[in-house]
Amino acid sequence: MRIALHTRVRADRIEEYEAAHRAVPEELTAAIRAAGVDSWTIWRSGRELFHVLECEDYARLLGELEHLPVNVGWQARMADLLDVTHDYSELGAGAGLPVVWQL
Repeated sequence: MRIALHTRVRADRIEEYEAAHRAVPEELTAAIRAAGVDSWTIWRSGRELFHVLECEDYARLLGELEHLPVNVGWQARMADLLDVTHDYSELGAGAGLPVVWQL
């Protein structure tokens, strides 16, 4: 399945956000892949961040990562950098952006 998400970086933290993503912990990327993600891309337009991920089951992905220590630490770090964060709770499974048009 393909999921699109929206988050927003704080205006004064853009460089720090991008630097963090140049050094995502290997333990975290391995956990994301093990939870069924084939790809995850983030684009930035100003402060707006748009994510597209391909995964087997988004709700399962969230469930597997929500309490995983490496992800909890990463999400705490991201919370300091973002005004709009990624929701890893059960409620987050419905947070994907709706498809408006597709070719």
